[in-house]
Amino acid sequence: MPRQVRRKWRPPLALIVIGAMAGIVAVPVLGLTYFRVAGNVLGWAETAWLILWVALASAGILGFLLWRLVLRPVTALTAHARDMKAGRAGKPPAHFGTPEFSELGQSVIDMGATLHSRAATMRAYADHVTHEMKSPLTAIAGAAELLEDATGEERRALVATIAESAARMDRLLRDLRRHAAAGLAREGGEVLLSVAAGQVRGAVAELRRDGMVPMPQDDLAAVLEQLIQNAVSHGADQVSLDWDGGKLSVADNGSGVAPGDRDRMFDPFFTTTRAQGGTGMGLAIVRALIGAHGGTIAHVPTQKGAVFEISF
Repeated sequence: MPRQVRRKWRPPLALIVIGAMAGIVAVPVLGLTYFRVAGNVLGWAETAWLILWVALASAGILGFLLWRLVLRPVTALTAHARDMKAGRAGKPPAHFGTPEFSELGQSVIDMGATLHSRAATMRAYADHVTHEMKSPLTAIAGAAELLEDATGEERRALVATIAESAARMDRLLRDLRRHAAAGLAREGGEVLLSVAAGQVRGAVAELRRDGMVPMPQDDLAAVLEQLIQNAVSHGADQVSLDWDGGKLSVADNGSGVAPGDRDRMFDPFFTTTRAQGGTGMGLAIVRALIGAHGGTIAHVPTQKGAVFEISF
């Protein structure tokens, strides 16, 4: 999670600029006015020295404020951005000067956290894809080598192995493309939950409470279809949908999620149905689709079945 910048009251940048300009104009005017009025009281030299010291004090105060509220935040933010560029996840500044710099600092911190997260995701993707592709590629290479000397039934078995491995690679690549597309930011939209649920193929869910969900119809239908299919594959014959004030609950009466799998269920390539051809990308695509619309999905532990809560 990106660190939040502490909000402290500071004058806005516009007020600082206007105050500095007013001070630059006011000090000479006041000095000339005082010189004109009191020049014959203190004497010309004493009055000149007094004006000089007032000007220096004003310049010092103004310089300190500009350093504290403008220069120091910019320097700290530049150093933090330089650390992020070098790959050092250094501790970001706790707070910045003006509200404008605080907002800029928070944006830079959030951007850095997002970039680091994406870089970590890309590294994980590269490792997982290499691992997942290795098995079918090895099977294809071995089968192709054995085909030279195989005859009859052996040849048909080897050809089936090649076809099965190629189909698995195709499913994996298709799911990877879907996951990459799902994570992209999309234009907003909303649809009635009942309308999106009616678009799900081959499954019927009980609608407890309807409402407008802030997702386009196709995306919400894809999310519901994946969750319902997962429920059915785990023995569920009842699935309920409930929309309540920004939260969508999807509950089923299946076998549920094993406690050891709950922390990894949304990770790409994690699956308990690999032997049946599962690629482990279904829930990862669901999370990416929901995240692209500013939502989150979480598993809610229950005594029976599985409950997923989607929040916007």
